[in-house]
Amino acid sequence: MSAPVENLRAAHAEVKAEIARTDTKTALLLAFTGAVLAASWTIARDLPLNTPAQVAGGLGMVLLLGAAGLLLRSVRPNLRGRHGFPLWATLTAEEITATTANLDLAADVAGLSRLAVAKFTCLRRAVDLVLSGGMLLVLAALLALGGAR
Repeated sequence: MSAPVENLRAAHAEVKAEIARTDTKTALLLAFTGAVLAASWTIARDLPLNTPAQVAGGLGMVLLLGAAGLLLRSVRPNLRGRHGFPLWATLTAEEITATTANLDLAADVAGLSRLAVAKFTCLRRAVDLVLSGGMLLVLAALLALGGAR
């Protein structure tokens, strides 16, 4: 097998692995965000909160909900995509054979790379929102404990 073909296969495997890592990170962050939202709601509903704590906590919850939305968008299946299962599910056995015989690995690497960058961008923005929302929730807790009376 030629070096360019081996390099393409290595790049293809690398991009697929990066997508899997990004999806794993996204799933973990989504679980963490859900737990923080649930815990914050449980704590906040039982405490008498002053107005500054309510505002800071409310903004923090909104940011966490936004982060959850971005994370869900990142892992949302693309059934109209050109790659993998959605493509194969629409073809007959003969069409699958013909498609794999003419598979342009470089185009697949480029398409999967764009998908990976889009997923990574959503993950990065969600991390920023989780950090900001978390800081606002900490601020709300400090305000509720007596920081602003």
